Amino acid sequence: MGMPIRILHIVVNMNRGGAENLIMNLYRKMDRSKIQFDFLTCKSGVFDSEINQLGGKIHRIPYISEIGHFKYSKRLREFFAENKEYWIVHSHLDKMSGLVLRAAEKAKIPIRIAHSHNTMSEGGALTKCYKWLMGCYVHHNSSHRLACSEKASKWLFGKTESMILKNGIDGQKYRFSHQNRNRIRKELDIGEDTFVVGHVGRFCHQKNHVFIINIFREIVKLKANSILLLAGGGPLQDAIEKKVNRLNLGGKVKFLGIRGDVNDLLHAFDLLLFPSHHEGLPLALVEAQASGLPCLISDVISNEVDLGAGLIQYERLTTPPKEWAVHALAMKKRLSDINDLIKLKGYDINLSAGWLESFYLQIHPWKEQ
Repeated sequence: MGMPIRILHIVVNMNRGGAENLIMNLYRKMDRSKIQFDFLTCKSGVFDSEINQLGGKIHRIPYISEIGHFKYSKRLREFFAENKEYWIVHSHLDKMSGLVLRAAEKAKIPIRIAHSHNTMSEGGALTKCYKWLMGCYVHHNSSHRLACSEKASKWLFGKTESMILKNGIDGQKYRFSHQNRNRIRKELDIGEDTFVVGHVGRFCHQKNHVFIINIFREIVKLKANSILLLAGGGPLQDAIEKKVNRLNLGGKVKFLGIRGDVNDLLHAFDLLLFPSHHEGLPLALVEAQASGLPCLISDVISNEVDLGAGLIQYERLTTPPKEWAVHALAMKKRLSDINDLIKLKGYDINLSAGWLESFYLQIHPWKEQ
């Protein structure tokens, strides 16, 4: 076969987000003598150095929010004209993939993959309207369509056929360890008997941090020896910190920033609270279940995320925070090992990576070279 096939992944940046973590999980497991990942990004990211070490190239152009629709479209056209070595483009921009794949189609790139990771667009009314218009380009300009769940597929592709690529993880990496639990709690100055509520996610509207704080306030009323750990960064963090201080919860809420050790951090939690407004299929919930952690989540999240270990409980977003708190404290204790179940349900990263590698090799237009 000679040189590996170079797949161009389109992302805003390669920071620690659900889709980006999945891409890196897949990348690490690829046979890089056959498949190599390159990236077209708009901003620097925490994974950039690892990508370079793995042999990947990182290209960069300004994002549409910085230069506007027409200049961004022009930069896309210029990029594809200057980089003709790519036969496969794999876009992870949800609705905005339409604009990227339209430029790729005009550049005569034969394989154009749209990948849906979500079930709703973020932003105000005008932004959502614009994204909807760009999403209209997806159908005619994508040659193949992937999604993390059936809900995510329906949102971006409608009735158009797509394939599900499950958000796989390395189950052994997340397997519960008392040693890790004790170490992390000691580092964070948390007692053994403290009830620890945790959340892992970007500070944005989608993740619903305002509601998380309201629920936690009710948990504290019922169990004073409780603490909330929030891992992640994002545009709404300052607002959430101010809310925490207004409610006099400052001593009970820790903002941990963007973490590279979520697999260990999960072991310090007693409960993952996840009342998102919308999700495709959250990698964080697969990871949490892999660590045996009970998860109280919003009912808008697809039941495809439930691995069947009895660790997921759904609650309506219209349910008052006090009821969420009661249910949070009543949930079952964590399990020690569900790795066999992860494999059985198809969420093992080796299965996901093996499927994607075969998919790329199958669809690459060798005969046209």
